[in-house]
Amino acid sequence: MLPSSHRILRIVVVILLFLGGSFGGWRGGGQAAIPWQSKIDAWVLDTAAQQGETEFIVYLAEQADLSAAYQLETKLEKGTYVYQTLTALAERTQGPVLAALEAMGAEYRAYWVANMIWVRGDANVAQAMAQRADVAYVYANPAIPVDVLPDQSLEPLAPEAVEWNIALVGADKVWAAGVTGEGVVIGGQDTGYDWDHPALINQYRGWDGSVADHNYNWWDAIHSGGGICGPDSPEPCDDNGHGTHTMGTMVGDDGGSNQIGMAPGAKWIGCRNMDQGNGTPDTYIECYQWFIAPTDLSGNNPDPAKAPHVINNSWSCPPGEGCNPDALLAVVQNVRAAGILTVHSAGNSGPGCNTVNTPAATYDESFSVGATTAADVISSFSSRGLSTFTGNRKPDITAPGSGVRSSDVGGGYRVLSGTSMAAPHVAGLAALLISANPALAGQVDALEEIIERTAVPLTTTQGCGGDGPADVPNNVYGWGRIDALAALRAAQPLTITKRASSDLVSPAQLLTYTLSVTRSWGISTTNNVVLTDVLPANTTFVTATLPHTFDGSTITWTRSTLNAWQTFSVTLVVRIETGAQGAISNAAYGVRSDELAAVGGKPVITTIHFRQVALAPDQAASAEPGERVTFTHSLTNTGTLSDTYDLTYTSGQGWRAAVSPPISLQPGESASVTLTLTVPLTASIGISDTLVLTATSRSDGSVSAAATNLVTVVKIWRLYFPFVPIE
Repeated sequence: MLPSSHRILRIVVVILLFLGGSFGGWRGGGQAAIPWQSKIDAWVLDTAAQQGETEFIVYLAEQADLSAAYQLETKLEKGTYVYQTLTALAERTQGPVLAALEAMGAEYRAYWVANMIWVRGDANVAQAMAQRADVAYVYANPAIPVDVLPDQSLEPLAPEAVEWNIALVGADKVWAAGVTGEGVVIGGQDTGYDWDHPALINQYRGWDGSVADHNYNWWDAIHSGGGICGPDSPEPCDDNGHGTHTMGTMVGDDGGSNQIGMAPGAKWIGCRNMDQGNGTPDTYIECYQWFIAPTDLSGNNPDPAKAPHVINNSWSCPPGEGCNPDALLAVVQNVRAAGILTVHSAGNSGPGCNTVNTPAATYDESFSVGATTAADVISSFSSRGLSTFTGNRKPDITAPGSGVRSSDVGGGYRVLSGTSMAAPHVAGLAALLISANPALAGQVDALEEIIERTAVPLTTTQGCGGDGPADVPNNVYGWGRIDALAALRAAQPLTITKRASSDLVSPAQLLTYTLSVTRSWGISTTNNVVLTDVLPANTTFVTATLPHTFDGSTITWTRSTLNAWQTFSVTLVVRIETGAQGAISNAAYGVRSDELAAVGGKPVITTIHFRQVALAPDQAASAEPGERVTFTHSLTNTGTLSDTYDLTYTSGQGWRAAVSPPISLQPGESASVTLTLTVPLTASIGISDTLVLTATSRSDGSVSAAATNLVTVVKIWRLYFPFVPIE
């Protein structure tokens, strides 16, 4: 990561103070230790004895107190403060240790992400470091293979456009709401990335559509070896394929039939932390440091403003491979203090309980993810809690991890399974939430809280603790399987919903609205909550629940406080005005509080159903006594409800007529109806009769329409030509 072993890297991170006991609580075994031996992993001494020299990480006793970072409002403020505080501490305290290492001829690389130094040296160097009063602990730096499963070579499935796992968690519904991750940067540290893969290139922050610039967008923590990529690759490269697959699940979309990623509108940057699938605590740490303040390709000019919002970590560091459970704790704590969410796969050591055994996944500061199947059942391989080291409940959340199709090196696609496949779903979801509400950037607690509280709750009877029918969270699913759409709805600090008692009403009926306000996330209480609603047109106010005010148009409710995840509900009753038609659109409602911006709700549309009929046209005719006259009219249901109409008539002269039988019509439907009259033979020439045809609703007798028909009795004179035979 550094161009020179004598260079002190600078990075911003939040760290808890290391107390003396936290460094000596874990050892690889052996006999009772003398004081300096209690400050060093047995692995370091063992490998130094076997190989002549070894790698280890020296943690200094003085560590930064970054608690003030949590009081800062923006992600940039947090990141800048952490970077400046950590680099200043490293510059002030590391000099004597570095001088001693140089005097012993040891190779070293200094870091500031925590006050620490990577060293390659023999047992004498390791002992000298452990004996120093300004050194807190000497950690092992073993090589750890990427945690993969046997089914990684499954044949690629045919593309499904939106992949099943993406649809299952509802990401496509979030896209439909106009949120795809725009404005958010996702970081990934893994085996590297095939940056110009068709599903990844347009989302790479270093690509503008025609020219690539890898400065600040890529870092290679592999300084020797590196497989097909070689060491210190100047552009994103993947010598394994694992990283390319995980990034595809975060942002992948080729613009065609391969919609494989949660947040295709987000940008990504990457760091290679594994050499051909093998990483070390040092390479993990180097990537974490670079993410806090990305640099150019020479490792210069670190800039916290270019840090990602979330980092995906689909890798492990188990003690079985020599990794000390505390080795990465301060680093992860500091990354979180910089306002960066760090998502971590829970591991593939299931199905037994107490199998979350990769330390970085067990930290409270890591958002740990288990894997589920397409049937929303825990994957057999997914690690279960409790945490092997801390005894904490883990995982925190679950996401699809069995049979996930995503991008592969070389431009293709393949199917993999593992918690490595589950974690990227959560990183992508975090990007969607920040895109929907930029105020969430840097608010790690809030992001985790939203994702947890909106997950599909899943329970278990496996026996790992928390096995009751209502035990959520538990040690198998955590809070449950992520639900992107539900999380989106909760991404605002205040959310408001409104429901009508019916979506169909009639004039003069009562309609009840229920308004609910929820403090969706946040640690503190919000004060002076004010909920308002404007009386909809074509309605009159009847009543409202709870204390309220009404000024003739606006109803107002107030509440002094509202805690996180608490809901405040009220009801409003209105009467639909007589003669109202069309629809009642209730859109002018919202909520605000002292420290939170006003939030409005979506319009609630209620259709006014009414019965109405039209009969036309009026007609007139002339007829002789005894002649039959038929009047034909168009009957139209001009209301919004299906109806049946009875037809009747009246006659001014009392003449008898025949009318069409009852007829049923759908809204907007028309039909022809008839009124047939035979003029009486006794009718006098010159008189008239007015016949009124009426159509009446069977459902509501007050709804009718009429047409008037006028008949005038006449004598039609015909010329008479007598028959004259032709001779």
